[in-house]
Amino acid sequence: MSRTGAFTGERAPVLQGLQDILRPLVAFYLDLHRNPELSGRESRTASRFAEWLEQEPYRVTRGVGGHGVVGVLHNGTGPCVMLRAELDALPVTERTGLAYAAEGPVMHACGHDLHLAALAGAATLLARSADSWRGTVLIVAQPAEETLEGARAMLEDGLYRRFPMPGTVLAQHCAPLPAGMVAHADPAGHAPVLGGSVTMEVTVRGRGGHAGAPHMAVDPLLTAASAVLRLQGVVARETAPGEQAVLNVGSLHAGSGSNVIPDQAVLGVTVRALSEASLDRLAEAVERIVRAESAASGCPEEPRIDVVSRSPVTLTDRAATEAVREAHRELYGPERVSGWLPTLATEDFPLYGDAGSSLHGEEGIATVYWMLGAVGAGQYARAPGETAAEKLAALPANHAPDFAPDVRASLPAGVTAMTSAALARLGEPPRAGRSR
Repeated sequence: MSRTGAFTGERAPVLQGLQDILRPLVAFYLDLHRNPELSGRESRTASRFAEWLEQEPYRVTRGVGGHGVVGVLHNGTGPCVMLRAELDALPVTERTGLAYAAEGPVMHACGHDLHLAALAGAATLLARSADSWRGTVLIVAQPAEETLEGARAMLEDGLYRRFPMPGTVLAQHCAPLPAGMVAHADPAGHAPVLGGSVTMEVTVRGRGGHAGAPHMAVDPLLTAASAVLRLQGVVARETAPGEQAVLNVGSLHAGSGSNVIPDQAVLGVTVRALSEASLDRLAEAVERIVRAESAASGCPEEPRIDVVSRSPVTLTDRAATEAVREAHRELYGPERVSGWLPTLATEDFPLYGDAGSSLHGEEGIATVYWMLGAVGAGQYARAPGETAAEKLAALPANHAPDFAPDVRASLPAGVTAMTSAALARLGEPPRAGRSR
């Protein structure tokens, strides 16, 4: 049986070991931050994390689904709980001014270094407190989350065949909340934590020619530009005002010179929404509009529309979320555990649960995903604005070049939030005087 009373009786000492590992854990975080690696290229980051796990009695496997790392710790009969964090960084040049800032055009601008360090700390605390729980801990460091490829790659590489099948999968993500706070979606209404997305590459096919004779060509740039403008009306005029949805054209590439009409233009389009039905409708609207604009321009060929990636809506299991929420309330107090309104950021994390059952063949895997505060007291005080909402909104957002979690405040909370969540889903320790 799992339970939420994770920090009473025999489980009380579990988090006391945090002070013993905090200094090396901070050093680990600083090293990750200084040496970010892009999606699919996380060899150093993966190696550093594997080396950390190998200091404890985990059975560690490298190279799962790319640079993925898996650690397994069996501790008697009981539930299997998977703890997951990400390895990759973003193609952003850091402008935080921090002494440990990364150099070059790559940066941990989304907090994956914080997540990974918190996972390392939780893995260590669980390994060193085996008398306080029973079951199996499955530690997963995932590559290529930013490109929405890593979870699928790990599952297709046999994550749930080569290693124990988890009953619960846990993950957290830093957010613009005061450090030391966590936030959960409302399980009563089964509200999403994050939206889903569909990313498409659209190729408009024209007929190239000389800029001095446009009547002899079919300009795909004009067609693409018309499509971009028309696509902006999908959310404004085809989506209910109360529905959260986004349609973004993030890139348009065409042409090689001002005196040349190119033969094609390529658009990068992403749609985001809080339901799979909305995602389907938005994606269909993109296809309808691009095909109609191509026809209106007299393009000689139909446009090509490729789905580059798709991520499910992040919904969490109700019962498991409530168990983790109660563990967090017990640990931090109810004032530091808040609700979370759905946002249109997206993740491939849902693939580890029921949303990915076609990949791993199993349903009924409970997923729990919560937000971790990363704003320190000093950051908050310096932020412009009078109200808490104004101050938090003024702080650098994830993916910004000046994004910087307060590591001194947020890392300990990240470790304890993940550890307490795992304990809430693992089995109880054996009673005193009885063998395991």
